Amino acid sequence: MPEPYVERVLIGQRSHEHINPHAIGGLSLRDERRTAMFFPSEHITLVGGERIISVIPLGYQPIIDAHVPGTNCYLIGGSVHHNTGKTVAGGYECTAHMTGQYPDWWEGKRFRHPIDAWAAGDTNETTRDVIQKELFGQVTWNSEGRKTMDGSGIVPRETFGRITWKQGVQDMIDTIQIRHVSGGWSRLGLKSFDQGRRVFQGTAKHLIWLDEECPKDVYDECLTRTGTTAGILLTTFTPLNGRTEVVKSFDMQRAA
Repeated sequence: MPEPYVERVLIGQRSHEHINPHAIGGLSLRDERRTAMFFPSEHITLVGGERIISVIPLGYQPIIDAHVPGTNCYLIGGSVHHNTGKTVAGGYECTAHMTGQYPDWWEGKRFRHPIDAWAAGDTNETTRDVIQKELFGQVTWNSEGRKTMDGSGIVPRETFGRITWKQGVQDMIDTIQIRHVSGGWSRLGLKSFDQGRRVFQGTAKHLIWLDEECPKDVYDECLTRTGTTAGILLTTFTPLNGRTEVVKSFDMQRAA
């Protein structure tokens, strides 16, 4: 089993003109109407009718660039503050790997073939409302009367394939096929930590994305799933519970 490692994290300054979390391989994955979500040109409506009367410019703030060169088996841990775009970053990387559409500057691992992947959150509901929405947008119905996704998320709608829906959880995807540039189909399954370690057993995966900190037994099981594929385990979370076993495992990797 290849030994995963944590690559150095670079802190730098970047202008907003260089940041486009919804562009992959030169394709715009969101139309111009969505740009305001990241760079608003109008003040938002505040609770209670309050309004902004002055703005103190802080300049461009540091961002974290998790830079992982080469094509080795690696592990990324996003352990950062609230509301800093962790889920967007995780969704961006998942989209790149599932579609095979990588930007020119990409120095990390590239999959030249369709992949088998999982994405998971705390509960089925948070997985649906956060991960599923970020990747695929809102649930809608097509012209044939079939339930589908509207494509307002990061993954381009034209890459959507067959969708199966999870039993017992309204409007939650169980599995979805994503067209890879090689011509085949990647497959993503959505899961949740509260289902326990058992549902993460059994099959090898090229990519697993864990959004929010998971229990240590789930984390260890996911490491095992990527062991035979030289795959990727991507975690994005704020360490709200302090120095848990999962958090300390990153410290040990860095010390090694």
